[in-house]
Amino acid sequence: MSNKIKDLYFRLCMSSVFINVLKRPLFESFSNLACAAEKDEAIKAYASFVSEIYKNGASLTDYVCRLIFEDENVYVKSRAHSKTVNKNIVDSLKHELECFSEFASLTPDDFKQLTGCEYLSPFDSKRADIYKLYEKRIKNIDKFGYGIFSSYGMFRLSDNKEIEPIISADKISMSSFVGYEEERSKVVANTKAFIEGRPAANTLLCGDAGTGKSSTVKAVANMFFDEGIRLIELRKDQLSALPSVMAKISENPLKFIIFIDDLSFNQNDDNFSMLKAALEGSASATADNAVIYATSNRRHIIKESFGERDGDDVHRNDTVQETLSLSERFGLTVLFQKPDKKLYLEIVHELAGRNNIQKDKNELDIEAEAFALRRGNRSARCAEQFIESLM
Repeated sequence: MSNKIKDLYFRLCMSSVFINVLKRPLFESFSNLACAAEKDEAIKAYASFVSEIYKNGASLTDYVCRLIFEDENVYVKSRAHSKTVNKNIVDSLKHELECFSEFASLTPDDFKQLTGCEYLSPFDSKRADIYKLYEKRIKNIDKFGYGIFSSYGMFRLSDNKEIEPIISADKISMSSFVGYEEERSKVVANTKAFIEGRPAANTLLCGDAGTGKSSTVKAVANMFFDEGIRLIELRKDQLSALPSVMAKISENPLKFIIFIDDLSFNQNDDNFSMLKAALEGSASATADNAVIYATSNRRHIIKESFGERDGDDVHRNDTVQETLSLSERFGLTVLFQKPDKKLYLEIVHELAGRNNIQKDKNELDIEAEAFALRRGNRSARCAEQFIESLM
């Protein structure tokens, strides 16, 4: 192996702070490459090494930086909790990041002697002071975060109750909406208060289907990503895991929106009490750095029949109030009503303009109304579907 690659490989192997980074596929393939005994082994290992870079954007420098920034190590955890870090750890971290900077700046030419090939699959790389970049992120860790929260904005709960990133998350922005400015401004203002450490309310976005309630929550999360907001989506049947989720994020420097979409309960639903405890501030179900944003097509999110109202509960009125008042436990309720004809057509006109649809305005209005009648209602979603049909 070339002296440069050999020397760098052994220096990286001594990493202690970032030891987990060395277990990632990129460095495993680099290890195979650096330790290859024969030229044909080195060529195959190089192909595997570059393939791993290609899977992550074709830039070795960017990929290495992301792995470093995502790593949960003793240094970043201590700094996140404002703890003093031992000088030996600090010195080791600086030395390791200097090695990673050198590694991240490697080019295909650096591997020609090792492989014996004049042509090698290309990849991008550049000089980068990763230590400087890392310290900048540490100083602003309440905005950048660490671990998986450093690279992704939206997360879900897996079936085994682990928080995992949504790789292809919705990139919707506030600028993509038409109408409902007043409703969305309330959600934005509440989120700003949350970021700034002022009192912020758990929020229920309720109203007619297709009015953009869920999209509003996702757009707010995207809007404030650089301010340290992350979104974790829970299904209704996962609410039993709410205390566990809150415990996992409670000491994180970021701020989290716990998002529950399309929320409704039947009578005697076990998940009802878990959400109720969180909304009432139960210590086991809340975290200071989290708020709950939920959407529902129902103003009262407990499904109730007339027969249940006439049940045999001795204190029937208390029971009725208990089920109907869950929505009142949200500090902020934002109502998204079905658009009237004027707003519906405004949305159609705006979307038609954005998509460069050339059509007589009166003809467009007639077709849009006919489309809504066939769907049974007017809504922002209906307007989008109409424009898509024209495209």
